[in-house]
Order: sequence, then structure tokens, then C-alpha cells
Amino acid sequence: MIISMLPVYIFKLGNEIINQNKFCILNFVKNFELVMPNNIISDKAKIGKNVEIGSFCIIDDDVVIGDNTIIKSYVELRKATIIGKNCYIDSRVSSSGNCIIGDNVTIRYDSIIARGIKIGDGTYICPKVMTNNLNTEHEQIGGAHIGKNVFIGTGCVIQHGIEIGDNTVLGSMSFINKNVPKDEVWFGNPAKFQKKIKKA
Repeated sequence: MIISMLPVYIFKLGNEIINQNKFCILNFVKNFELVMPNNIISDKAKIGKNVEIGSFCIIDDDVVIGDNTIIKSYVELRKATIIGKNCYIDSRVSSSGNCIIGDNVTIRYDSIIARGIKIGDGTYICPKVMTNNLNTEHEQIGGAHIGKNVFIGTGCVIQHGIEIGDNTVLGSMSFINKNVPKDEVWFGNPAKFQKKIKKA
């Protein structure tokens, strides 16, 4: 486990990982990254090239962060969270672990990513979105499978085990408790179909 107390600039020279501040050696870093103060980062995490990590983050065992991804402050990524390339993970986002986040995904402030969820490439999740893993009997069903290029509005609650198709729009403050086909707009509590999205 690595705890960073000062800003750390890290780069790779040959086969040796060099820390300019000579604070610690991080053997899971490739090329160049910026790690800000007061993080707890497992030495079993794999962090790609040109990754930026803010302050007060917790990054657990077997987490993978793809190239050019930005992790803002106060983010918690539990065991086996996999994040693709060119993602933006905003402050206070939490992942319960064992989930897959695709490339070019944005997850905004204070959203919760449930265990077992899959998020497709290019999806945009607005602030304070809640995804669930458990049913009312406290059984682990697994998080939703969210398709590619989905837009999820602020404050949505997405129930466990459902599928959300590609290119869908979920309106703010909606409760999504059933499968949503691709290319549709849904909103409401519970969310209902509103219209088809016409392809350009």
C-alpha cells in the first residue's frame, strides 16, 4: 500500500521507475503521471500513462485505470474496478468494486457505481446518480449493464440487474426499474418511455 503525502511526479526511465521527490517507488506506474497528496493507492493497482489522480483518493487492489484518465479528489475505487482510457471521474465518486467502465466515460460528482455494473464507451453520468446491487432480501443481483453513448441525468436511481440500451437518455431524478431499449428517452418515477431518438 502506498500513501502519498506530497505531490509526486513519476516517470519511467528504461526499466526503472523514478520518483522525482524520492518519497517512494511505485512499481505499477507507466510513463508519466501526477499523483496529488494524501492518497492511499494499492501497489496491486495498475495505472496507465498520463493519468492524473487528485487528493484523498483510495484505490484498492486490482484496480485498473486506463491511459489519459483523470481521477479527481475524494474518489474511492474498491477492488477490481476497471476504468478505460480517456475517462473523467469527478470528485466523491465511489465504486463498490468488480465493475467495468469503458473508454471515454464521464462520471460526475458524488455518483455511486454498484458492484457488478458495466458502463459502455462514451456514456455520460451526471452528478448524484445512484446504482444498486442488492434486492430487498439483501441478495447480490449485480449492477445494471449500461450501453454505449448513454446520457444519465442528475439524481437518477438505477435498479439492480437491468439493461440500458445504447444511445438512450434517462431524465433527471428518474427511478429506472426495468430494461430500457436502445435509442429511447425515458424519465419519471418510475421511469417510462417518452419517445424514440431519431438517428441523424
